[in-house]
Amino acid sequence: MKIGFALPQAGSVSTRENILHFAQEAEQAGYDSLWVFERLLYPLEPKQTYGGTSWPEAYQRVLDPLDTLAFVAAATDTIRLGTSVLDFLYTTPAQLAKRIGTLDVLSNGRALIGAGVGWSEDEFAASNVPFARRGPRMTEFIEALLALWGPDPVAFQGEFYQIPATLFQPKPLQQPRPLIVIGAYAPSSVARAIQLADGFNPVAAPEAAANQQLIGMLRKAWYDAGRTSAAPEMIVRVNHGYVAERPLAANRQFLTGSIDQVYADLQQLAAWGATEVFFDVSGHYAMLPDGYQQMLQQLAWLREIVAPVQQLKNA
Repeated sequence: MKIGFALPQAGSVSTRENILHFAQEAEQAGYDSLWVFERLLYPLEPKQTYGGTSWPEAYQRVLDPLDTLAFVAAATDTIRLGTSVLDFLYTTPAQLAKRIGTLDVLSNGRALIGAGVGWSEDEFAASNVPFARRGPRMTEFIEALLALWGPDPVAFQGEFYQIPATLFQPKPLQQPRPLIVIGAYAPSSVARAIQLADGFNPVAAPEAAANQQLIGMLRKAWYDAGRTSAAPEMIVRVNHGYVAERPLAANRQFLTGSIDQVYADLQQLAAWGATEVFFDVSGHYAMLPDGYQQMLQQLAWLREIVAPVQQLKNA
């Protein structure tokens, strides 16, 4: 199993100096990956709530995900650079293929793409993209993206996107392309991930059983669809987890607690089929006066389990 950490990309902690320092600290500590997400804007009267509540205050300031990773690529050498998730439909296949290809070239083949359809009607309106029929549009978007990364000359004619016969460079350094995982829960999204991607990017639940059920469902759908030559990539994003100085009570949330408790939970995730886990603690610390120091502390505590967790890679 691989272990990653989200960059301080949002809120008051998202400064140039913090991102640079954090990325270098994570690479030096042996982490496998660094992660960013996409938030286009912060509507004052949003059409959708955020999980039933108001949008997090940290969303008022979110640095561009691919620009942030390009900056980090120049300051690191080996750590992989992931998105969880890019909302593909806010742009066009040609624009995104160019940007991801550029990131992969400049990072020497370290780009890792988590893709999402997007859920904010306000962000779709700002992108001048219809909110309706997002699923079929997403399927065609990925098909066009893969075509652009294929051998030149390339062309694509679809319902939503048309690309004239063209030479298209740069191609990603990774061949045939960077790893793509999709945040998928609905049956249509799961089917799209099975057809066009390398696996899934689920968000961890606070209850252990819910994670076992979700990962099991995704893996079953993968194999039932005939993709039996390789197991799906299962990159689990953890938004609620954190490491504490002392063990937490038995009713603690999954992936929280002492080093030993979190390590045991990671072993359990590996046994269920997770291939990578990354922690995003910005929800806890992004807007605190000492938030960056708190994030560094989490990075340091989790470092104590990064090395032994590497032994789970072949589990």
